[in-house]
Amino acid sequence: MGFLAGKRILILGVASKLSIASGIAAAMHREGAELAFTYQNEKLKDRVIKFAEGWGSELVYPCDVTEDQQISDLFSGLSESWDGIDGIVHCLAYAPAHELHGNYVDITTREGFLTAHEISSYSFVALAQAGKELMAGRNGSLLTLSYLGAMRSLPNYNVMGLAKASLEANVRYMAASLGPDGTRVNAISAGPIKTLAAAGIKSFRKMLEYNAGQTPLRRNVTIEEVGNAAAFLCSDLASGISGEILYVDGGFNTTAMGSLEQA
Repeated sequence: MGFLAGKRILILGVASKLSIASGIAAAMHREGAELAFTYQNEKLKDRVIKFAEGWGSELVYPCDVTEDQQISDLFSGLSESWDGIDGIVHCLAYAPAHELHGNYVDITTREGFLTAHEISSYSFVALAQAGKELMAGRNGSLLTLSYLGAMRSLPNYNVMGLAKASLEANVRYMAASLGPDGTRVNAISAGPIKTLAAAGIKSFRKMLEYNAGQTPLRRNVTIEEVGNAAAFLCSDLASGISGEILYVDGGFNTTAMGSLEQA
């Protein structure tokens, strides 16, 4: 029996087999959790349904997090199958591609700035609001995904870095707000991984190579490793952890100069 046996967890953001959300779903399924999923639009529907079936789930719902009604409908739909939710995993982030390439001050627009924050940060608290009733009394867990760009400037990460900084602050404020209800809120700051989302960042392959050479482990992390950490944080094994940003990046965040081998 896995350490998530009996847990019911909603995962948003599965888009491909290479996504971090897929690594999380696989780990949680392995540990015995019942899972539900969302898709953003009809283009992704069949793909997500197929993934869900592979993890033993028939619970797949539409949800564009820029629409309050769709968020509300998501939890209404879930309540017809589940009498409660133990976890919500938020693997959603977006900024217009043209704002992830070039000099930050020169290319940032009001529209792109607001879009990045709405989808990457605000949607997390919006989901918490809508799911609060189903999570009541279950000592549940909310989890999201961040990146080191929230703390340090990185090439071509631009407005997404600010959105992730907002998201990390969101984690702390949500943890304080939901703690009295027994709900924990945490984030994983994963190292760079070759995913569809990362493909929008210019020179990402070079960033991967540099990162691998500078981490204490001398390699990049995998979606499986992030998935294992996520499963832990959403389990009762992590019952004393809330408001934390857990780095799963091979130790990159702990280094200053890193390795001199590439100097």
